[in-house]
Formats: sequence, structure tokens, C-alpha cells
Amino acid sequence: MLRTQFEEELLNLHNQFYEMGMLVSSAIHKSVRAYVRHDKAIAQEVIENDLAINNMEVRLEKKSFEMIALQQPVTTDLRMIITVMKASSDLERMGDHAVSIAKSTIRVKGETRIAEIEKEISDMSDYVKKMVDNVLVAYVKTDQEDARMIAQMDDRVNEYYKDIYYKTIESMKENPETVVSGTDYLSVAQYLERIGDYVTNICEWIVYLATGKISELNTNRTEMI
Repeated sequence: MLRTQFEEELLNLHNQFYEMGMLVSSAIHKSVRAYVRHDKAIAQEVIENDLAINNMEVRLEKKSFEMIALQQPVTTDLRMIITVMKASSDLERMGDHAVSIAKSTIRVKGETRIAEIEKEISDMSDYVKKMVDNVLVAYVKTDQEDARMIAQMDDRVNEYYKDIYYKTIESMKENPETVVSGTDYLSVAQYLERIGDYVTNICEWIVYLATGKISELNTNRTEMI
């Protein structure tokens, strides 16, 4: 394969990863919007569109292996292919969490809801989506400084989760009728918190792409008892 053709395939890989990232960002936004608005039509759309995300991840992985096997790339080229392969797996898992949130929308029927907590879940979702969008830009620019800053944003995601966790537990104690919806709030908040962790993983791959070094960013992962 000519170098120009290889560079074109590398660019296509790069662009397809970004496209997959935008699909995931949209899925996260739509899933929480569906959940807060109790909109089962949007939730179903998220679930159905997940197949496209899964297929993109499979195509990216297959193409990555193919390029490594046939071209035996080195240095920056190899790092880009490895980054796409690893980070696309993180994106696929983020899409799975968006589907889980969408399924929560369909599962809850006429349960007592808590507007204050749903508002906080919505705010948490907006913040997480901002992280996702920012990390995609950092990837395009191979900007390790931005990647490091985005990883630090995960601290705020963990704060959102803790706040929602304790408010939900208190609400369930005060009003047993909120137990079903409250359990769902805890799940949705945890899905969003996990998405923040996957964004941090992608930040680590961006640093690897820029420097060739594996770095662990922001190890303050949330564990609730």
C-alpha cells in the first residue's frame, strides 16, 4: 500500500471514531431527556440507534487490526490506531449506559417521582455530555493538556452522584412511595458516573497518543456503600 493511501485510511479511521463519538454524545443526551420527560418514544429511539454504535465499534476494531497486520505501522501511526481501537471500546460502553437509562424510562410506569432529584440528574447529564463533547475535540486536536483538564472534570461528576445518592436515600426513607423511582434514580446517576469514568479513560488514550506514555488520570473513582 502506498503511503498516501495508508494516510487516507488513517484519516478515515480518525473521522469514523469522531462520528461514533457524536452518536454516543447524542444518545446520552436523548436518554436522559427521555427519562426526565417520561418520553418513551425518544427512549425507544436511543435503544434502536445503539445498533449503529455497536456496528461502528466492530468496524473500527476490524479495520484497526487489519491496518496493523498489513502495514505494521510504527510510532505515531501505531499509537493512533491503538487509541482508536481502545477508545472506541470505551465509547461503545458509554452507549450501553445510555441504553440502560433509556430502558429505565420505559420501565417506570406511574411511579411517584421527585422533581428536585430529576432536575439534578438532568444537570449531571448536561455536565457529562459536555465532558464527552470536549474529549472528542481534544482527540481531534491530540491535545493532552485539554485531556488532562477534562479528566479532572470527573470530580464534579462524582459530586453530583454523591449528592443524588444521599438525597434519594433520604427521600425513600421519608416517603416509601418513592422507593421504586428512587431506586431508578440511583441507577441512572450511576450510569452517568460510569460514563464520566469512560471519558477519563479516553483522556488517558489521548495522552498516550500525544506522548507515547500510559498515564492514569484522576484516580478518584466513586464507591458508595
